This record gives sequence, structure tokens and C-alpha cells, in this order.
Amino acid sequence: MDQNAMKKQAAQAALQYVKPDTIVGVGSGSTVNLFIEALGTMRNQIKGAVAASKNSEALLRKQGIEVFSANDVDSLDIYVDGADEINPQKMMIKGGGAALTREKIVAALAKTFICIVDKSKQVEVLSAEFPLPVEVIPMARSQVARKLASLGGAPEYREGVVTDNGNIILDVYRFPILEPIEMEKNLNNIAGVVTNGIFALRGADIVIVGTPEGAQIID
Repeated sequence: MDQNAMKKQAAQAALQYVKPDTIVGVGSGSTVNLFIEALGTMRNQIKGAVAASKNSEALLRKQGIEVFSANDVDSLDIYVDGADEINPQKMMIKGGGAALTREKIVAALAKTFICIVDKSKQVEVLSAEFPLPVEVIPMARSQVARKLASLGGAPEYREGVVTDNGNIILDVYRFPILEPIEMEKNLNNIAGVVTNGIFALRGADIVIVGTPEGAQIID
């Protein structure tokens, strides 16, 4: 079974958590795109969605699903999003698509965070393989890069990428994270950092993994 088929399994399995007459939180990325497509089959049962990226907003509207702003809601029943990596503690690395800040905002509104991934995203140690994305205010790029290097990482500017918030991304290579909660806090305290791609303070509540044997649910 190819990777896309496993992503589709996870995306389809997430539909069972969507309750009628609710507003659904939706993340971004290739697996979420498949979830949005599946969510289109329930467009008449839900009130709408809050999206974590402009791309996801466009895909939701294409499915005939009303899009709300995060400022329009007090809370969300569920938030469905993917991950670049996820560990056994349901902590994640996210931001490969540069939507990490908005993803954290929408995740913070949700009672239940459902992470949908294919099995290739499961790791023991975060960021040992996938670089850690950090969203940075442009004028602080060099300053933040020096600080990240002093912590042992190898930051690289993601050329040609501007986030939906008008900021830039530094990808930190060779930066295995052994204490995700502490590192998430520390990096967010660097002046000029908007947020970083460690999702440990607000990890997933339910993980749905697409595998060759079918969708595996970890709750």
C-alpha cells in the first residue's frame, strides 16, 4: 500500500469523530486535504469549519463548507490535523507547510485534538530526522538563527516562503529533541520567535495512523 492510500485511510477514519451541528477545526497539509475532501460528504450535517491556513480555507469552500474565523468561536469540539513527526507520547513536529502558528491557535480552541498520519510519521525522538520549523519575524532572522545555533541546531532560512502571517521560517536541522515541553517553552521565549513547530504543550488526544493493515486508532 502506498503512502497516499495510508493517508486516505487515516483521513476517512477521522470522520467518525465529527458530530452533527458542530464547527470543525481543520489543520493543513496533504493528509488534511484528504480529510477535507471526505468532510465534504458531511457538508449538510455540520455548521462549518475553522481552518488553520488559507489553502485549507479554499479547499473547504470548494467542498461547500462554510468557513468561520477563529475569532467567531469560543471553542471547537474537535481539531483534525496531520504531523510531520509524532512520538509515542502524542507530541508532534509540525510546520512543514509553514502553517504552524495558525495550527497552534486553532488547536488551542479544541476540546479534542485528532492527529491523522501515515505510519512513516511515527518516531521515537522528535526532530532527529525532520528539521524543526520556527516561525520568525523577518527583522529577527539573523538574531534568532544565532540563538538556535548556540543551542546546538543548524538553522536554515526557508527561501521564498512567507507564512500566512507575513513572517519567515527557519528550519533547524540536526536538532534531536529529548525534552519537547521544555524545548517548546525555551524556543518560544526567544525574542523574534512567533512560535516553533514543537506541539508538546498541546499534544494530540487521539492519533489515527494509516497502515497497510488499516487505520489504527491510539487514544
